[in-house]
Amino acid sequence: MSVTNSIKEITKEDIRGMDKIFRLNLINSVTGYKPANLVGTRSNKGISNISIISSVIHLGSNPALLGFMLRPASVPRHTYNNIKENGFYTINHVHKNFVGKAHYTSAKFDEDVSEFDACNLTEEFREGFYAPFVQESKIKMGMQYLEEYTIKANNTIMIVGEIVSLLLPENIIQPEGDLDLNAVDDVCISGLNNYHEVKQIAAFSYSRPGQTPVNKFTKKK
Repeated sequence: MSVTNSIKEITKEDIRGMDKIFRLNLINSVTGYKPANLVGTRSNKGISNISIISSVIHLGSNPALLGFMLRPASVPRHTYNNIKENGFYTINHVHKNFVGKAHYTSAKFDEDVSEFDACNLTEEFREGFYAPFVQESKIKMGMQYLEEYTIKANNTIMIVGEIVSLLLPENIIQPEGDLDLNAVDDVCISGLNNYHEVKQIAAFSYSRPGQTPVNKFTKKK
């Protein structure tokens, strides 16, 4: 599909006056491609929960911190409640071969229903870790809750956690520590309901003034 040179300006007033669903799709799309992950939790009653999210962000490497966003807790939020109950959760990459099952977890299931069962995904428990991993996922992280921040403008919540266990195929770890996400058929999200394949096009060394970046990925090919 070609893109024309005609530029449309959409103002704050335009956005606020839009149909709700149209606005949701538009504003969720303008940030571009986002990571697709499943957050796994477990209640103190032993009921597992899993939810797809597209907001995981890197917050630091030492300690290894990740954040993700949750909508306001003014209505039942099973993921949030489970994390606050026991302090542990998992983050699991979504791959091409189970993308439909992963998306189905966004449905509003009752609290006593496990999305693993409803969406035909497989729980995986590791010794000493309370929350379930997604067995189908090839890159998964066991997380410990550290803190949270409320965004005052809309009452959404940022959850901050530390990676305490990282599980992934050894052969996708590159010499400098990067991961070959193409090898595991990772997918990404645009908007709310659109999923895309990942394709690497470039890899550069650390940038320094006076040194023109060289695409190492092109050289390898």
